[in-house]
Amino acid sequence: MAALARLLLTTRHTSLVAVRWASKKSGGSSKNLGGRSPGKRYGFKKTEGAFVHAGNILATQRLIRWHPGAHVGMGRNKTLYALEDGTVRYTKEVYVPPPRSSESRDVICQLPKGAVLYKTFISVVPTTEVGSFRLVTML
Repeated sequence: MAALARLLLTTRHTSLVAVRWASKKSGGSSKNLGGRSPGKRYGFKKTEGAFVHAGNILATQRLIRWHPGAHVGMGRNKTLYALEDGTVRYTKEVYVPPPRSSESRDVICQLPKGAVLYKTFISVVPTTEVGSFRLVTML
């Protein structure tokens, strides 16, 4: 019995002062923050009569709403951009699809009799900007 009492007396008891706990919560919260980004702003970026430089974006679109006209290119995401320096022009032209195309079968058949289809084209009329200059290397 005395040996058992000595064994109990010799064991170390941990003090509550020696135990340390974290003072701040570690790690970050894992919230799903997807879907909170602002929407893409599609639409025309340059108005009729605006002067643009080559490479300027004229319009962004998801579906083809505006078609590329003269001196205008179309990117892979259907973005229209200027190929030349000049003035922006918007035109509407009558569109007649080829007779055996899927558009003529699907779209034309659903239109009322006498209806006309139009396509809006964005073109750039090449002009030189007044008051502009380019640096030329001196000899």
